[in-house]
Amino acid sequence: MAGREVIEEKANKTIYREGNTIIKAFAPNHPKADVFNEAFIQSCVEAAGLPVPKLLGVTEEDGRWCLTMERIEGTDLRRIMQQDEGRLDEYLEKFVDIQIEFGAHRVPRLRNTRYKMEEIISGMRDELDASTRYELMQRIHAMRRHTRLCHGDYVPANVILREDGSYVVLDWAHATAGNAGADAAITYMRLCLDMPAIADDYLQLYSRKADMPVQYIEKWMPIVAAAQLSKHVPEEKELLTSWVSVAEYQ
Repeated sequence: MAGREVIEEKANKTIYREGNTIIKAFAPNHPKADVFNEAFIQSCVEAAGLPVPKLLGVTEEDGRWCLTMERIEGTDLRRIMQQDEGRLDEYLEKFVDIQIEFGAHRVPRLRNTRYKMEEIISGMRDELDASTRYELMQRIHAMRRHTRLCHGDYVPANVILREDGSYVVLDWAHATAGNAGADAAITYMRLCLDMPAIADDYLQLYSRKADMPVQYIEKWMPIVAAAQLSKHVPEEKELLTSWVSVAEYQ
């Protein structure tokens, strides 16, 4: 893949920049079905008319499956927040407004959030004992059934602001159709892990703007924490394990 600029390298993929495109090249052992599923999700969100990068193709190169998408010019909101702390409240409000805006869409062809969480948690026999898995599954079953668009990894780094004030939301690989409260809980969790200084302000602001009780979002927190715990990131384990204790959010 000579001539391409490496933007990011992870265990299962490398992201390149090439001209006006971004290429996500997955490791040779990455399941082919997962690559095409990500392409399917991206296509569904794009078809809903949302401001997302256009999917340009799925190809195989040197034994690695690749997704090619259009390159978006602009600056990610995380960097903007760090560089202009005096306007942090303004940027946080925009961040929440964008989440509420795309969360109003319905993309029913996507996998349901509840089913995804059930599958993850039921398979966590090594991480969670039977009683904890049972309590989490009961909690999932008690949640309201919705089909709203949930990003699944909505953080400031995944929002690109353009010079004209418009925005584009990146990285829809984990998107589902489900309950907006679950998506808010995931965002709060990610902020607690990566940008803790704004996490509580986000939660209160989202609750007010979405007219959704904080207590309702909190009901999702043990569930989303358990799902994240399944990724086995050592530095996240202590916080996530404490969240999985369902008694804390009764």
